[in-house]
Amino acid sequence: MNSKSILVTGGAGFIGSHLVRLFVNKYPNYNIVNLDKLTYAGNLANLTDIENAPNYEFIKGDIVDADFIHQLFQKYQFDAVIHLAAESHVDRSIASPMDFIMTNIVGTANLLNAAKATWTDLSSKLFYHVSTDEVYGSLGSEGMFEETTSYDPRSPYSASKASSDHLVRAYFHTYGLPIVISNCSNNYGSHQFPEKLIPLFIHNIKNNKSLPVYGKGENIRDWLWVEDHARAIDVIFHQVKIGETYNIGGHNEWKNIDLIKVICKVMDKKLNREAGTSEKLITYVKDRAGHDMRYAIDASKLQNELGWKPSLQFEEGIEKTIDWYLNNEEWLNNVTSGAYQNYYEQQYEKR
Repeated sequence: MNSKSILVTGGAGFIGSHLVRLFVNKYPNYNIVNLDKLTYAGNLANLTDIENAPNYEFIKGDIVDADFIHQLFQKYQFDAVIHLAAESHVDRSIASPMDFIMTNIVGTANLLNAAKATWTDLSSKLFYHVSTDEVYGSLGSEGMFEETTSYDPRSPYSASKASSDHLVRAYFHTYGLPIVISNCSNNYGSHQFPEKLIPLFIHNIKNNKSLPVYGKGENIRDWLWVEDHARAIDVIFHQVKIGETYNIGGHNEWKNIDLIKVICKVMDKKLNREAGTSEKLITYVKDRAGHDMRYAIDASKLQNELGWKPSLQFEEGIEKTIDWYLNNEEWLNNVTSGAYQNYYEQQYEKR
C-alpha cells in the first residue's frame, strides 16, 4: 500500500482515538500525525498502546491558531486530513456558544485554508470532514435522516457543525478541494468522557449517584458503536467518491429512558446488586433547551455503495462497553477528577 502522511485532528478524543488506533495498526506504511489540543475530552491515556509505534506522532496544538496550522501543513506535506476535532457537547454549547463557533467553524476554515494553500497537486489529496446527524434537526415519529435531508440545526453545537459542513462543501465547489463528509449518529463505547449519557450513567450507578433524565426521557437517538464508526471512516476514506456525503448510523433507535433501564439492568447484574436497584437512582429533571425529539439515520447509501454495515446490535455493544468501564476504573477515576468531577451535578442543580 502506498505511503501516506495523514493528519488526524482530535485524535486523542473519543472517536478520534479509536480511528487513530485502527489506522496505525492496520496501515503500517501510513504516517499518522495526531493533532489534539488536549482539552478535558482529549486524553493521551486513550492511546498508550500505540504511542511508541514507528508510524505514529502526536502534536499538541489548536486548530484555531491559523499560523500554527499552516506551518504544520508546510512541514509535513499531508496527503490527507481526517478532521474530527470539535467541541461536541450540546449542554456546553448552550452555556458557551463562542467556544463552539471558534473551534468548529474557524478551526475548520483554518484547516481548509492550509490545505488549499499547500496542496498544489490535488490528484491524490483528501479532506475528510467528520460531522454529526444533529445538523439535520429533529425528526417526528417516522422517517429517517438521509444525505439529502435539509439542514435544520437547533443548538449552538449543531449550528456550528452545520456551518463547518457548508464551508467544506463550499471549498469543494469553489476551489476544487477534494473533500468527503460523513454524518454519524450518537456514538458509544470505550474511552468516552463521562459527560455523555452512557459513561456518565455507568459512573453514577457504580457510585450510587442520581441518574438525571431530561424531561420524561422520551427523546429518541440512534446509537452507533464507536469501533463500527471507525471502520466506516476507514471504508469511506479508502473507497472515496470525491464530493460525496455519507450517513453513518447504527440502526439502533432507543428512547433515552429505555436505554437507561437497559444500562441499569446490566449494571445490577455486573455489580451483583438486586434487580431494580439502579433504576431507583433515576431522577427526572427539567428538559434541555431546544431538545431535539428524535434522530434516526438512514445509512443505506453507505451500505449499498461501499459495503459497510454495523457489526453490533446495542444489547451486545452496551455489555462490551460496560465491561470496559468497570475494568478500567483507574481511567474513569482520572478523567472524572479535578475541575470536572462535579460538573453535571452543578449543571442540573441550576435548572
